[in-house]
Amino acid sequence: MEIRIASKEDYKGVSRVYVNSWRTTYRGLVPDDYLDELSYEDAEKRWTNFLNNENEPFIYVAINDTGKIIGFASGKSIDENNFDGELYSLYLLQECRGLGVGRQLVSAIAKHFKEKGIYSMMVWVMKQNKSGLGFYERMGGKEYIHRTSTFGGSVVEDVAYGWKNISELCIE
Repeated sequence: MEIRIASKEDYKGVSRVYVNSWRTTYRGLVPDDYLDELSYEDAEKRWTNFLNNENEPFIYVAINDTGKIIGFASGKSIDENNFDGELYSLYLLQECRGLGVGRQLVSAIAKHFKEKGIYSMMVWVMKQNKSGLGFYERMGGKEYIHRTSTFGGSVVEDVAYGWKNISELCIE
C-alpha cells in the first residue's frame, strides 16, 4: 500500500471513496434519502472546492497494490478552539477498515502539519459514529467540545477530538 499526497487525477477516486464510505458508515445515522442522493460528480466538485480554500487544504490518499484508492484523509490549517490544524476528513472503503490504513493516513496528516509548523490538531466526529469515536480515542484523541450539524433535515451531534501534540501521531 502507498500513502501519498493527492493529485488532480485522484479526485474521482477520492469522490468514490467519499460517497461509498458515507453510505456504509452513516446508514441509520442520517436519512437514507440523503445518502442515496450523494453523487460521485457532486463529491468531486466538493473536494475540488475544498482544495481551493484559503486555509492551505490538502488530501492524502491510500492506494492498494492494484492502484485503487481505498481511503483518504484531508487537513487544513485553522485557528479555533486552541487548535492550529484540522483533520477535516478520514474515509476508508468498508472492506479496508481495521487494517491500519486509517492510522497511516492520520499519521500522514500529522507529519504534513508538523512540516508546516502546526503542532496541534482536532477532528469533528458524529457522536453516533461509535467506531469513529473509538478510533480517535485509541489514537489518543481527547474529547473537547460539541456542536450540531444537519444532514438531510436530520440534526446530529458532533464531538471534537483533539491532540495538543501531534508528534505522537507520526508513525513510520
